[in-house]
Amino acid sequence: MRAFVVTGPRESGVQEVPAPVAGPGQAVVDVERVGVCGTDGEFFTGEMAYLHQGFAQYPMRLGHEWCGTVSAVGDGVDPGWIGRRVTGDTMLGCGRCRRCRAGRQHVCAERFEIGIRGGFAGALAEQLAVPVPALHQLPESVDALAGAMVEPGGNALRAVRGADVRAGDRVLILGPGTIGLLVALFAQSLGAEVHLMGRTQRSLEFARTLGFAGVWDGEALPDLPWDAVVDASNAPGLPARALELVEPGRRVVYIGLAGRPSTIDTRDLALKDVTAVGILSASPGLAGTIEQYAAGTVDPRPLVAATVGLDQAGAVLAGWRPATAGDGPKIHIDPRLRSPQRA
Repeated sequence: MRAFVVTGPRESGVQEVPAPVAGPGQAVVDVERVGVCGTDGEFFTGEMAYLHQGFAQYPMRLGHEWCGTVSAVGDGVDPGWIGRRVTGDTMLGCGRCRRCRAGRQHVCAERFEIGIRGGFAGALAEQLAVPVPALHQLPESVDALAGAMVEPGGNALRAVRGADVRAGDRVLILGPGTIGLLVALFAQSLGAEVHLMGRTQRSLEFARTLGFAGVWDGEALPDLPWDAVVDASNAPGLPARALELVEPGRRVVYIGLAGRPSTIDTRDLALKDVTAVGILSASPGLAGTIEQYAAGTVDPRPLVAATVGLDQAGAVLAGWRPATAGDGPKIHIDPRLRSPQRA
């Protein structure tokens, strides 16, 4: 089968590789859509910390935001899975440790991460092998565009839950990228008054098309009481500003990661009686995300600017966007395509 392989920093290409075979407890999925995210970009450039910590190494097959259809199953798997449309968890715990037994496999010290950690092949390929317990079935009302947005949506839903957002709360999201916009959509669906703060004119203009209460650059941000602040940016200075902006006794959520260390003053955290929440993965939010997408309370599809073929994956990771792309932040890959196509 064809797969996109990163062989070194900014070195990549589509290769013919052996097609996966479903082992015991596994399913093979024919991949329909894959989202490209900032983590994939860091692996492409060689900046991702896992490369330097020994958790990942080249060559790598990326892709952890995906959907597709089960085409084969291994021993011990109900054959009824064949033909089901699915997406799946990225985090694959060992299943034996204390964390896994408590349902926290996404922080298992020995975990694999599909397309990210431990050499587990990702979804930027025509097929993907996945443990069946990691699969989530997609209802017919969740199409391929939305299906490949379940993983980032799970992260965003967890951020909203971590912020303890309620109807009538005023919520500020720092960073109007894919995750920040999804956080905003989930918070808005709860009846919150949602504001976003960003830097680039393009991202701010797109965010304004989604109907939020306010979209601001840093200098124009109004002096309002913020019941929750979610940092979904990669700016090292914004975690401290999030703590500065949030109302005493409320919550800040950190889901964005900067390229260098960010610092906060824990005296501010304690003296304001603020709860700080960190979000690593989508795992506990996947089922809830599928439910909301299926019900139509959150629609992630406007965030997808274009869908292109596997041959364009390297260019996308290098920053290319098709001339016909929309204004959204997300680019999808369809491994079945051989040329660029509008989403």
